[in-house]
Formats: sequence, structure tokens, C-alpha cells
Amino acid sequence: MAKKTVTKKTASRKSAAKPSSKKAAARTGAAAKPAKKAASRKSASPRRPKGAVWQWSAVDTAAAIRAGAISAVETVEAHLERMRAVNPRLNAVVVDLSEEALAAAHAADKQRARGGELGLLHGVPITIKENVDYEGRANFNGVPANKDLIAPSDAPVVRNLKKAGAIVIGLTNTPEFSFRGFTDNPLHGLTLNPWDPNITCGGSSGGAGSAVAAGIGTIAHGNDIGGSLRWPAHCNGVATIKPTQGRIPAFNQSATAERPMLAHLMSAQGPLARHVADVRLALEVMSQRDPRDPWWVPAPLVGPKPKGPIKVALAKIPEDMDVDPQVAAALRQAADHLDRSGYRVSEVEVPDINGVWQTWCDIITNETVVMQEAAMLKVTSEDFHKAWGGMKAKASVLDLPAWMRATAARNGHIRAWQLFFEEYPVVLAPTTVKPTPGPREDTVSPERVREIFWDEIRFISAINVLGLPGAVVPVASHDGKPIGVQLIAGRYREDLALDAAAAIEKRAGVLAHRLWEQMA
Repeated sequence: MAKKTVTKKTASRKSAAKPSSKKAAARTGAAAKPAKKAASRKSASPRRPKGAVWQWSAVDTAAAIRAGAISAVETVEAHLERMRAVNPRLNAVVVDLSEEALAAAHAADKQRARGGELGLLHGVPITIKENVDYEGRANFNGVPANKDLIAPSDAPVVRNLKKAGAIVIGLTNTPEFSFRGFTDNPLHGLTLNPWDPNITCGGSSGGAGSAVAAGIGTIAHGNDIGGSLRWPAHCNGVATIKPTQGRIPAFNQSATAERPMLAHLMSAQGPLARHVADVRLALEVMSQRDPRDPWWVPAPLVGPKPKGPIKVALAKIPEDMDVDPQVAAALRQAADHLDRSGYRVSEVEVPDINGVWQTWCDIITNETVVMQEAAMLKVTSEDFHKAWGGMKAKASVLDLPAWMRATAARNGHIRAWQLFFEEYPVVLAPTTVKPTPGPREDTVSPERVREIFWDEIRFISAINVLGLPGAVVPVASHDGKPIGVQLIAGRYREDLALDAAAAIEKRAGVLAHRLWEQMA
């Protein structure tokens, strides 16, 4: 589903202690306020948050470390202990970086003791998806044949997270070439969903979603070209943002060739976390400039506030999509949460979701067939072949003129949605219209793959071709399984999508707390 950041200099502790500064507000906006409050050791009280250390949010963890309420070493040790306790069953983290993480934690504590500048995620444990470059390690991307693709440098997103002080405790699992919506591969095996081993953890950032939901790391890195952040967030009951294309820089120096243009334009790096505030914080850190990505855009993280009340479009579901009652109920519940939070929600038809999805499918499939298919099929499993065959079956075969028309149609779709956002700044849509499927459902048959991508998660994959930001936030659980909803906004308006997600989270609660009770 998904294929394969240097930070602005962190404000000094003195300046960071002034979150009300107009200059700081203009630069980072509301997204950074929790971190900015925590930025000064003098102003923060040395108080530990409630609960086990691995249960704390990233925002609270960063604040506690800055205030001296806990050391980075103690924090990392707590997350490593949690990883040892639950990961053998889940298989979410496939590369254990415990030794490196503890060394980094000791260095982080020494830096704080010296009074050095502290990044927004100083000492905070995180995970990285094993399909971006991590210096000195193979970028396997779920494929045993990639053993010689040793990363000469960190990918931009890894670099940005490290520069902000985050400590990587492990690399998470992904399907072969990150092309499936189900996380399984011949190299590392199947990753399980911590809620229920009989449902998928999603993909391709399934290891990331499973890990962060279970309490391994406060933030999980992932990426998304057809739903690979939002689908695992839904399946594992966590929050995420698929940013606008160009928001977070991307580059893998280990790659043997440049990515084709449309694949790059439809792909995005991003965070998964248990709290929407953590997603905001991670987005700020990840989105710092890196000159290696020619498509990176220095857009502000916060835009002008729309006139209130903000109108939200509850997307009408196409008649050919069979909506499960529990999904419909979750959408209504999310709409009610937004209404009660001051939004004005109306059920309306969004611009040509079917045509948008078909454009996504046609472009990504034909580009892959021309640029990558032959090489991928030589080194991948029969399960990959089955899943890829099912995805291909729904696509139209395009010659060069048809390809050019399809890419031109993409511009028209983006324009139609941008005009739609003029009246409705946020769209509330389903992630899937069906209950979460089994862990290997895409290997059943090509017909089942088409059902999943076209009939069930149509509202997820379609958004990639538009390059729009989409957040997912959990709303409820049914029969012990989480259900999330998607919030879509205009280009570079991640803030609007996350504001709406936070409003829902405030009323629905953080679903991971229920999971931990269940796991205990």
C-alpha cells in the first residue's frame, strides 16, 4: 500500500518558556502548544504523569523528561520492558534497537544535565517503519532479497525525529515492498493486531500501528500511498495524519533508482500515535526541511481559521457500497461529537469519489507495471503475487495517451475538491464500511482483494491521488474491535483535520486505554 526529515534549531529553554509569544504562535500554531509549555525546565514542575511510564503520551513524556521528573534512561527502559513483554506475541517490532536506544538515552540525560538545548522529543521512545533508510542497516522493506540495500544515511523523517531528540527503540514490520494492506512477509512473518489476532493489524504500516497501540513507543513512524497510515490506525484503534504531499520530506539513499513522479506525488510519510496531540507534535518534528526532497514545501502548519461554525460534510456513501450497521453508527457518533463541539455537520455528496478512486487505481497500477512489476515478482512470495494480481484486476490498462489523460484528470479532481472545501473545510468519511477483515484476507482470491479496496476502503485510497491530508481517529469499539473515522481537509490544512479529530477524541476518549485493560 505504501512505498518506500534537518530540524529548525530548537528554541532555547528561555524562549520556549513563552508559549504565548506571537512569533512562536505564528511559526508553529496550536499544534505545538503542549510541547512549548513543556520546553522549560524552570517553568515545568517535576511531576510524573499517572500510570505506567509506557502508557504516557509523547507530550507528557517529553514534559516529564524536561522537568526532571524522569530520566530518558528510565523512560526508554520502561518501553523496552513493554516491548519484551508484548512483542513476542505481536511481532510488530522486527529489529530490536535496545542497545542503541539505551546508549542514546544515556547521552540524552548527559545533554540535559549539561544544560544543553533540548529538542521537542528529547528522550522520547519511538519506532520507525522498516521501509525507510536507517543508517547502517538494510532497508529490507519486507523482502529478503533486499539484504544488500544498506542505508548510507538516515532518511529525512528519521533524521528529523532524531534531531528533535527522539530515541528509536525498534523498526516495525511491513509487507513485501509495502504493497499490501496486510502485514506479513517471508522475512519476518505475520504481525498480529493487539485487539484480536483474528483481525488484521492493517498495512502497510501494520507493525507501526500494532506497536504503538500496544504501548511500544509513544509515536510510530509510517507512510501511506493508498491508505498505509490510515488503514492501520483504524485497525489498531490509534490516531494518525496522512499529510499533504510535500509536507514531510522523503528520500532513501539506498534506493537503486528514483521513484516515478505520480508515486511520489501520492505518497506521504507520517506519524501514528494514541493521542491526537502526539500526532500534531510528531507532524511538526517530521515536517522540517531536508534538501534531498525536491517536492518538500515550506507551508505553515496552521492556516487561517475558517468563519465559524465550521461546516463539516458527512460524506454520502455511494449506493453500491454496503455499509455495516456498526460502521454507520460510528459515523453518526463522530458527527454527533462534532456537532456538540460547535461544528455544523451536514450529510452531502462529495465530488466524484468513485472517479477519484479509479484514477488512483489506474495511475498507481500502470506506473508500477511499467517501472517495478517485473523486478518485484522475481523476488516476492506467492501471497504477494495473489494480492498484487487482485489490485491490478480493477485497474484499466493505459497506453501513453490514456496515461496522459488520467494524469490530467487528477488535476480536475483536485480542483473540484479544493472548491468543495471552500464551503465545507472538513469532510467526515469512513475508513472502511465493513468490519475489519482477517489477517491474511487479501490472499483469499483476486475477487476478495477487489472487494477490500473498492467496496470497503474506497474512501481511504482515493484521497492519495488528490494529495490531500487525512486524519483518522478512533470513535468506538464493537465486539472488542476498534472503529475509526477519517477527516479530510484541503491542501496543507492538516490543522483543520486534526482539530476535528481532537474534538472527537475529547468526547470518545483514547481507545488504547481499553485495549490495555483487555491485554492485562
